[in-house]
Amino acid sequence: MAAVASPSVDPGYLPQFRARGQLSAAPARPGAPPGGRKARTVVNTVDTTAGAPEGTAPRRPGYGQLLRTPGAWTFLLPGFAARQPFAMLTIGIVLLVQHTSGSYGSAGIVAAVTGVSMAVFAPQNGKLADRFGQRAVLVPGVLLHAASVTALTVLALAGAPLWALFVAAVPTGASVPQVGPMVRARWAALLGSSEERARLLPTAAAFESVTDEFTFVIGPVLATALCTGVHPAAGLIAEGVLTLAGGLLFAARKGTQPRPAGRRAGGSKRTSGSGGSTEARASALSVPGVRVLAVVFLGIGSVFGGMQVSLTAFAEEIGNPGANGLLYGVFAAGNMLAGIACGAVAWKIGPRRRLIAGYAGLTLAASGLWAAHSVPALAALGLLVGLCIAPALISGYTLIEPLVPAGARTEAFTWLTGSVALGQAGAVTAAGQLADAHGASAGFVVPLVGTALALVTLVALRSRLTPKAPGRVAARGMGHRVPVAVD
Repeated sequence: MAAVASPSVDPGYLPQFRARGQLSAAPARPGAPPGGRKARTVVNTVDTTAGAPEGTAPRRPGYGQLLRTPGAWTFLLPGFAARQPFAMLTIGIVLLVQHTSGSYGSAGIVAAVTGVSMAVFAPQNGKLADRFGQRAVLVPGVLLHAASVTALTVLALAGAPLWALFVAAVPTGASVPQVGPMVRARWAALLGSSEERARLLPTAAAFESVTDEFTFVIGPVLATALCTGVHPAAGLIAEGVLTLAGGLLFAARKGTQPRPAGRRAGGSKRTSGSGGSTEARASALSVPGVRVLAVVFLGIGSVFGGMQVSLTAFAEEIGNPGANGLLYGVFAAGNMLAGIACGAVAWKIGPRRRLIAGYAGLTLAASGLWAAHSVPALAALGLLVGLCIAPALISGYTLIEPLVPAGARTEAFTWLTGSVALGQAGAVTAAGQLADAHGASAGFVVPLVGTALALVTLVALRSRLTPKAPGRVAARGMGHRVPVAVD
């Protein structure tokens, strides 16, 4: 069996065709393995140790190597600043509306409307960013978001009816800047330029998960401290100001944004990194694997939403509102620590199996939340739940890159982000109603149900998460119609 080390083939090494149309073996090159049987397949092989000293293992990708990538820091710092407010939005709305209305149910519904609006519009924002560029979408988006947050805050403080808060919540959610997916799209564009850099894509996914969770360690604690220590509206006001400043700062870094699909040469079709010709303007949701991940990520949203409302209700129930920020910070810290570990491990199993394992652990950990009745017990269980979220998030985002073409990656990432927001919205509503009717412990049932349903869906549809492998086809010879796939 012949092996070709690269797609290019030396013209002097081309096989000869016999008169009957059969493909015969080529003359042996110096150093070629012995054997004169007819070649039936040609297989591409990748030497992962190329460039490494003889007798040494290839260097494992790590955070240090990732952060030394040229151009990375030009968008990392602005991206961190721009995504920080997102972690403050839901909890800021819940604390403000609960203070003005006296009901967790009403607060949860307003937060849910915001989340649903974000889930609906986030993929469209991502698609527009893929087509016209991130800056063209981000600048008007953050301006609209700041205005909408201001309107929502004023209406809540004025004691406006619930329907008026709903009206303000729709543009508030629709205009949430999708900075996380935009940063991930920049990583994919930056690292996808070479095989050596492409090895860092899983590390980049882990790094982004850690960054997200670091914001969720700081954001809820900051929002809670502002709402309880300064003014009930202070958390939401700070979110609007930080979104405006951070979003404009990130938008100003144009050099590393992916080239808009609308400006790519070669018409509307292009070949993705995973092979195949794909319509640049086609929705990422047309890919079966993206649809599965979008449904599965609703479960992660149920954890975030259920934990936020239930922890807030629990802290109020025990007469210590300040404990909410501590408990949610421990939960988010577990997520962040697991994300750091995931990026540092050289995994021997694929992201699909890691995703299933992560959801299995998440479901098991969430099953004990409702039975915790003390701060230490709830903190320990929250830490365990957080430790299980990061592997699921990282694995899901890692699976996106080979599933969709580069021109649809921002949209694909925003489908996952939107699904988390939608799951969070439903969980906030359900947990708020349960907490009002049956106490804080009842709200913790929501994360359990959400993750269990997501796990069942994932196991049943896991085959759709395997990308279609690209391949060339080598005919056996003239007169033969059965192709031989080249892996």
